[in-house]
Amino acid sequence: MAPAKKPRVRHYLQFRDLSRTEYEHLFARTRWIKDRFKRYQRYWPLEDRTLAMIFEKQSTRTRLSFEAGMHQLGGTAIFINTRDSQLGRGEPVEDAAQVISRMCDLVMIRTFEQEIIERFAGSSRVPVINGLTNEYHPCQILADVYTFIEQRGSIRGKTVAWIGDSNNVCNTWLQAAELFDFNVHVSTPPGYEIEPERAGVHGTHFEEFADPMKAAKGAHLVTTDVWTSMGFEAENAARKRDFEDWQVDPEMMKAARKDALFMHCLPAHRGEEVAAKVIDGRQSVVWDEAENRLHTQKALIEFLLLGKVKSK
Repeated sequence: MAPAKKPRVRHYLQFRDLSRTEYEHLFARTRWIKDRFKRYQRYWPLEDRTLAMIFEKQSTRTRLSFEAGMHQLGGTAIFINTRDSQLGRGEPVEDAAQVISRMCDLVMIRTFEQEIIERFAGSSRVPVINGLTNEYHPCQILADVYTFIEQRGSIRGKTVAWIGDSNNVCNTWLQAAELFDFNVHVSTPPGYEIEPERAGVHGTHFEEFADPMKAAKGAHLVTTDVWTSMGFEAENAARKRDFEDWQVDPEMMKAARKDALFMHCLPAHRGEEVAAKVIDGRQSVVWDEAENRLHTQKALIEFLLLGKVKSK
């Protein structure tokens, strides 16, 4: 009798790794998990499970949301800084993956090149989650799309205006647009345009605008990020000059729909990529967006470890 095949390990390395149907399941589970959290009802399906969190890039929201989330699901989270581990002394990524994945049930990695996390996942016996790379930030957009749906209903057919750098968050919005059938208006300064191949998209659900005001016109959601992402600090002075006309300010929000939302993945620099009156104004949902990192990631962890759990 032939041995039973081992189930395929599911990883979450970029947004397109899950189907629309699977995202709909995650959003339903997020609503259920968040509701229990708000009512102080214990839900501990992962009492015997351990999450290893590997950080090469600094973090506030990613570490807190994964660590608190795992605790709230009844499990344990272990923080590993590459500077304080053998990974920081040149241990091959593949070797580290073999060892770490034999000692825990799930791995989250926040690092630089996407290639690093792809190599780790290739040698891992357990699911690997992308906590952020230079190319993608799927957990952020998971929370952002959920937040829009929570606030405004279906995102299908809507317009998202991305103002600023075509970075990892922008790339992931483009992947989400193809999956959920909405449109992204992208406005970047010259020299910072989208690279479709790097973003991993076909170009069917976005349009580029030289004028950020035109990109924001009629948008249901306006969103941005810092002008200088981690790893590009040496370019900070040049980027401040290049991006000075790409601030999301009250005038830009007026160009969008009256009920348009404003999002930012945080941390934010008031007076640079966003005006204080916008991020602290009535259209801003950045705090709900930040909190939803916790709840959507709990649903993601549950799905990767337990499969499709039915909401009661």
